[in-house]
Amino acid sequence: MVQKLDQKLPVANEYLLLSGGVREGVVDLDLDELNAYARGTDYDMDFTLLVPALKLHDRNQPVTLDMRHSALCHSWLSLRLFDEGTISKWKDCCTIVDHINGATNYFFSPTKVADWFYDSISIVLSEIQKKPQRGMPKVEKVEKNGTLISIILGVGSSRMLYDIVPVVSFKGWPAVAQSWLMENHFWDGKITEEEVISGFYLVPACSFKGKKDNEWRLSFARSEVQLKKCISSSLMQAYQACKAIIIKLLSRPKAISPYHLRSMMLWACDRLPANYLAQEDYAAHFLLGLIDDLQHCLVNKMCPNYFIPQCNMLEHLSEETVMLHARKLSSVRSDPAEHLRTAIEHVKAANRLTLELQRRGSTTSIPSPQSDGGDPNQPDDRLAKKLQQLVTENPGKSISVFINPDDVTRPHFRIDDKFF
Repeated sequence: MVQKLDQKLPVANEYLLLSGGVREGVVDLDLDELNAYARGTDYDMDFTLLVPALKLHDRNQPVTLDMRHSALCHSWLSLRLFDEGTISKWKDCCTIVDHINGATNYFFSPTKVADWFYDSISIVLSEIQKKPQRGMPKVEKVEKNGTLISIILGVGSSRMLYDIVPVVSFKGWPAVAQSWLMENHFWDGKITEEEVISGFYLVPACSFKGKKDNEWRLSFARSEVQLKKCISSSLMQAYQACKAIIIKLLSRPKAISPYHLRSMMLWACDRLPANYLAQEDYAAHFLLGLIDDLQHCLVNKMCPNYFIPQCNMLEHLSEETVMLHARKLSSVRSDPAEHLRTAIEHVKAANRLTLELQRRGSTTSIPSPQSDGGDPNQPDDRLAKKLQQLVTENPGKSISVFINPDDVTRPHFRIDDKFF
C-alpha cells in the first residue's frame, strides 16, 4: 500500500523478515534512539522487517561504494548509480552536492528516507482505519524511533512488534569485504559461498562521528541468516542466555549491544574446533566463554566486524565507560548462575503477563470474522498462528509468505523450494 501511494518503492520487491526486533541485535542499528518496549507488557512476539527503498540487483561483479567521506563499514550512496527516473522519484529524499564543474550529485539520505517512510506508513494506516478490511490486524502503536518505524499490531489475542527499517538492497558482495572471502571459516563445506554472499544491505545508521543525513551502514543480515544454520544448538543456547544477562546490564551508558555479542559468537565459531562446538552438553562452558570474550573485547576496546575485520566497532568507547562495564561483567562472571536465574525470572514474569492479558482479552473479545456471527472488522489471528506453527516445525529453513495486498486473507507459503 505504501508502494501505491507515490510509486517510490520498487513494484517487485523482496522484504527480509527476521525473527526478533532490532533491540535483540538482529541488525546492527543504534539502540540509543529506540524507545524501551518490554515483552509481556507491550508485545508478545517481535520481528524486524527490512524494506528496500532502492535495489541494485543487476550486477555480478563486486559492488564498489563511495566510502571516501565515511568511517569503515559505512558509505554515502550517490544516485549516479541509478537511472534518471529513479533520481527524479527520490530527489526530495536526497542531500544535494554541487561540484565546481557545475555537476550536481544527489546523495540518498537515510534520515530523509526514514521521514518519508514514516509519513507514508502513517497515511496508509490512517486509510486502513477508515476502511477496515477483513483479516486486517488492529494497529495498537506506531512510533518513529530514529530511522526505523516500530509498529505494534494486535492479531487476535497476540501483540506483535515489527521494527520496520528502510534499506538499500544489493545483490553481490561489497568490494571492501572481498578479503574476508579469502579466509577459512567455520561454515566452509556446510553451506556454499553463493548462499553466504548472495547480497547485502545499507541500513540507515551512521558511524560515531559520521554525518547522519548522508551516511549508511553496511549490513550483512541476509548472510547472517545463512550462517546461523551452521551454529550448534548448544552455542545458540549460550548466546541467548548471555544476551538475556547483558542486554540490560550493559545498556547504560551505551557500549555493548546484542549485535556485538553476535559478532563475537561468529568469531568464536571461526576460532574454536568444530568438534568442540558440536558438544551438545557444553552450553554452560560456551556461556562462560562468551562472557570471557566480551570482557576481553571491552578491556581492549576491540570488537572487529565479522565481515569487515578492519572495522573496530568499539574504538569510540571512553576508558571510563569501558572500565564501568568491565566491572559489571566481572560481577556476572563471578556468579553467572545467579544472574541467569534473574534473567529467567524476568522472562517468566513477562510470559505470565502475556497469558494474563490474553486471558482477559479472550473473555471480552468478539468472535473472529471467520466464525459464525463474527464482526467483519475484528482481526483474525489464524495467519499469525499458522506462521508460528511453520517456524516451530521447520527450524533453520527459509520460509516465505506471499500476500496479495488486495486480499490479505489468502496467503501462500514457501518452505525452501516447496510451495503450498
